[in-house]
Amino acid sequence: MKILITGASGFLGTNLCSQLEAQGHQLVRLNSKNCDLTQPDSLLNFSDRSYDQIYHLAAWTQAGDFCLYHPGEQWIINQQMNTNILTWWQKYQPQAKFICMGTSCAYDPDLPLVEENYLTGMPISSLFTYAMTKRMLYAGLLALNKQYGLRYLCLVPSTLYGTGYHTDGRQMHFIFDLIRKIIRGKLYGEPVVLWGDGTQSRELVFVEDFAKIAIQLTATIDNDLINIGAGEEYTIRHFAKLICEEVGYDFNRIEFDTSRYVGAKSKCLVVQKLKESLPNFELTPLKLGLAKTIEWFWQEQEKLVPAS
Repeated sequence: MKILITGASGFLGTNLCSQLEAQGHQLVRLNSKNCDLTQPDSLLNFSDRSYDQIYHLAAWTQAGDFCLYHPGEQWIINQQMNTNILTWWQKYQPQAKFICMGTSCAYDPDLPLVEENYLTGMPISSLFTYAMTKRMLYAGLLALNKQYGLRYLCLVPSTLYGTGYHTDGRQMHFIFDLIRKIIRGKLYGEPVVLWGDGTQSRELVFVEDFAKIAIQLTATIDNDLINIGAGEEYTIRHFAKLICEEVGYDFNRIEFDTSRYVGAKSKCLVVQKLKESLPNFELTPLKLGLAKTIEWFWQEQEKLVPAS
């Protein structure tokens, strides 16, 4: 198949492209260097062929407290990107199936995080703008399907982790930040200070698993929104203890700063629809996934945990 991927050089995009290419598909990889999705005509350069699938992974965001300080920019930039690619899809590639990423922060934290509630209630205030741009992306899929019969699949991931995360200094999602801080504590004796009291809970999915699931679901399911997660969450303290065991660092030396931003206290997706769709799929065990991720950190030590 001929497949176009936005955000192809990102954490998920790199892994997805690797798996798709291994299956023999012809890929067109887009990133911010070869296609500025905020510009309405940027995709016209890639209209010279007919695509079977379009994966839209690109989004303008970062981890940590980034969303607190860039709400206006996030609204404008992500709305531009999403509107431009949806318009191009409808006008020039209506035969293609459109696969995109939702976000778990679009859910109202006071409701069960089940697909039927994706557009219900209010997202957490600190992530409101980004969450709403993702809701609007899904609304666009529903509208284009209703009027033009275009086929789509929207996948809502829990936090992804694994090898190949960005090494350019941007804020990291919590699990990578935990690993980096604990390794730095081990190597350089730096204080390991974690945000919050450590009781906030998170759910992880290994990035290779997510890419495999996305490819399998794309082949079998049309016009749906599906959560992709482990279906269980653990506290930050639990993750930190597992990392300390792998790295060889004393967990009791970790400090917790309760004055810092922690986001949602709990975020665990309901994955019953995923289990019904792929009943035999087995996720990478957490300890194994963390061990692989930590091994990659050691391999990339000069970039990820350099000496000060």
